Amino acid sequence: MYPELFKIGSLTVYSFGFMQVVGAIAATIILYLEAKRKGLDIYYTLEVLLLSVCSILIGGKLFYLIEIWSSFIKNPLHYALNFSGSTYYGGFILGTFVFYLYLKIKKIPFLFAADSVAPALPVTYGFGRIGCHLSGDGCYGIPTDLPWGTNFENGTMPPSLMCRNTDVAQAYQNGIVPDNTPLHPTSVYEALVAAIIFIILWKSRKKDWADGKLFALYLILSSAARFLVEFIRLNPRILFGLSEAQLIAIVLGTVGLFGFYKLSNKTS
Repeated sequence: MYPELFKIGSLTVYSFGFMQVVGAIAATIILYLEAKRKGLDIYYTLEVLLLSVCSILIGGKLFYLIEIWSSFIKNPLHYALNFSGSTYYGGFILGTFVFYLYLKIKKIPFLFAADSVAPALPVTYGFGRIGCHLSGDGCYGIPTDLPWGTNFENGTMPPSLMCRNTDVAQAYQNGIVPDNTPLHPTSVYEALVAAIIFIILWKSRKKDWADGKLFALYLILSSAARFLVEFIRLNPRILFGLSEAQLIAIVLGTVGLFGFYKLSNKTS
């Protein structure tokens, strides 16, 4: 694990933050190309980038703090100011809401603009997941004997702590999972799937589809991927044996399926 990539004097460059920046740059390029193709103002790209980055960072951090509330209230400054720790859905939900308000003010149709953003979303997600893997921030999978099982003992979140009080821990002596236990590198799985989703969206973006259908496809693919990977991720189950991310994925995936079906009866 490489939580810290390098230092420039007293400045430490963290892998998670670095990959988020790389993802934001890549997404900006994609968004710029789509905005240009659709005839949107160039300043739209810059404004959306700024709003998106701020919203994703704030929303992702807030949802993360809610998830670890019991730990957060014991040491709020540590968790609030820590560079690691963020949830994708928190950033996505807040980001979408702010994006909607921005478009309403600019009088730009939401579905039209959402399609131009859709291909950039899996790109930012994929780079973010690479950052999670490099930093070892707790986005781990369950123990595995597979050759690519990963040792996260040098990550920012010790596996022994992440596995505490879980069903997985019961299989180990004293209920403690050793930090050097090989785990599924679920962040890598998600990054690879994000790349596939990007390719599908990128190839589909010029189809004669009604506005919003490409964004609906993104919701379907990303929600399905997240729902499935959660079965081997070390996240607490909160309802019907499902994690919070799975429940949100069901809602967003349903919205995507409904939108894709309804929009399939229309043409652009």
